[in-house]
Amino acid sequence: MRKELRTILIVIIAFSMWYFIEKAWFAPVYHFLTDLSVLPLIAYFLAYILMGLPMIAAVIWLRQGSFSSSLGLDKGFGQAILAAIIFTLPMLLGYAVMYDFNHEITFSKIVKGAVFAALFEEWYFRGFLFGMLFRFTRLGFIPSILLGAFVFAASHLYQSNDPGVMTGIFFATLLGAGLFAWVYSEWKFNLWIAIWLHLLMNLYWMLFDAGDNELGPLASNIFRAATIAFIITGTLWYKKRKGSALAVNRRTLWMKAETKTDIQTS
Repeated sequence: MRKELRTILIVIIAFSMWYFIEKAWFAPVYHFLTDLSVLPLIAYFLAYILMGLPMIAAVIWLRQGSFSSSLGLDKGFGQAILAAIIFTLPMLLGYAVMYDFNHEITFSKIVKGAVFAALFEEWYFRGFLFGMLFRFTRLGFIPSILLGAFVFAASHLYQSNDPGVMTGIFFATLLGAGLFAWVYSEWKFNLWIAIWLHLLMNLYWMLFDAGDNELGPLASNIFRAATIAFIITGTLWYKKRKGSALAVNRRTLWMKAETKTDIQTS
């Protein structure tokens, strides 16, 4: 119990440190690096890494296997790409038919808004905050996801000043956080599947004029809902084909009977 409480405290403290450091120092560090003639995209990447040092240190300190396995980065990379491409086809095809291509999109915007956003948000929110709590303590799925899901949702509110739209954005991203955490869990804690799903869904949203914020118009959300349904159905089929029990079930929803359960290996 003492080790478990220690893990919970270290994870929450490290995540909280990252949150406040990122808010205060990301932009200054980024501009400092660019002033040193570091290429903007490289400076952006390095700033993300530097802001995440508290969580990187926490993973090393807690010693739950290797660094990559603790975060789910040691699993099937190719399998994750293939699954993500298939699962997100409704968004790609629907947007390509319904909307014009966004000719204002740039390589830099894609890297920042799709690649880096997916990589670091999934690493920090799902791999670290959610994953370290759900995998290595007795906390169940819901308590493990709550803090990260609310912070993740709140961090997207900058996209609008309208209270109604902001409420919609909050709940849309809250559900997205839950979906990515669930997918991460059910795919044997393979973080790459969550990263690639997040990346491709962001990318398709950016490539076509599907909406100005995370909420978007009704038509674009129909294709997004179809993609989510595809993800859930495909994941359930994958679990059935493998003959594996669901990692998230009534026994792991709130509090697990023991710290290490079959959710890590099934």
